[in-house]
Amino acid sequence: MALRTPLYETHVRLGGRIVEFGGWELPVQYSSIIDEHRAVRSAAGLFDVSHLGRVEFRGPGALDSLQGLSTNDVSRLDVGQAQYGLMLNERGGIVDDIFVYRRADHYLVVVNAATRAKDLVWMARHLTRTEMVDRTFESATLGLQGPAAVGLLSPHCDVDVAALKRNGHAEAIVAGVPMLIARTGYTGERGIELFPSVAVAPAVFDLLLGFEGVKPCGLGARDTLRLEAGNRLYGQDMDEDTNALEAGLDWVVDFEKGEFVGRDALIGVREQGGPRRQLVGFEMADRAVARHGAAVSSDGQTVGQVTSGSFAPSLERVIGFAFVPPSLAPIGTEIAIDVRGRPSPARVVDTPFYRRPRTIRTRGEGD
Repeated sequence: MALRTPLYETHVRLGGRIVEFGGWELPVQYSSIIDEHRAVRSAAGLFDVSHLGRVEFRGPGALDSLQGLSTNDVSRLDVGQAQYGLMLNERGGIVDDIFVYRRADHYLVVVNAATRAKDLVWMARHLTRTEMVDRTFESATLGLQGPAAVGLLSPHCDVDVAALKRNGHAEAIVAGVPMLIARTGYTGERGIELFPSVAVAPAVFDLLLGFEGVKPCGLGARDTLRLEAGNRLYGQDMDEDTNALEAGLDWVVDFEKGEFVGRDALIGVREQGGPRRQLVGFEMADRAVARHGAAVSSDGQTVGQVTSGSFAPSLERVIGFAFVPPSLAPIGTEIAIDVRGRPSPARVVDTPFYRRPRTIRTRGEGD
């Protein structure tokens, strides 16, 4: 039976269309995906992402354990900072992509919903002098995302939200309720993620939804927003048979920090001339929508496969990710993608597909 977040009844009350995703019952949309998408780009949208796993690492070995699990250098985090990273298997394949938050007396690791159970087993195998506690069912995660998000939350928070830099976080009181807040998100916009307890999550959601211009948003808009922002989706754009180099995520791999699971395998890939395929962004020449699994061809020969594809509301065109041979990865390369049995023209483009407009920032506000 699918799990439900603390906001399930709220989603039903608001008319959300419920689907199963990653073992959870979640709203895919409330109004239209395009309207919700544009609300986030123009003002603010509110997401329930409580299905994501939240795991604490405590004890004298917590840092060493995370250094061995994550591709990124967790030792560089000060209290109040977070970073994106990957967990790899011994072959260099991606077990999951993660966010690590350094808090005052422990680390919080956020993992994907569909992989939480296997991640817990995997992480437990690589712990030394560390207590690992799954807090997924004790708290919620709400995402207030969009250019207006920081300004809307600030009057209700005892922390200078605008002073939080990208990936920064702090213990805060929001409308009288203590919780962790973080300048993190998945949409390519400025925004805040809030981590209230299960007991108060519905009330906090209703408070945020009452802010001027805020729309409730579902999984559909979250997917189109993350794709425009060039963010990978685990299970589609990467998995345990995908290594970090071919996924284009070498920027979160720190080979100099020391040993971590999968490091030797990635070094081997580099020494053998690099990955044999590469994840690239593409743009369709017409409105044909390339879907996950569609064949990519060049000169009439199948050379790769689409991992993600969608109409991009902010760009008014169809975009996506696909694996292709390195020879076809340069920007501007012409390819064809199978859409309903016919090859449709496309070209390789730079990512992220969407970059938010530069704006005047308030004091201390970071990206």
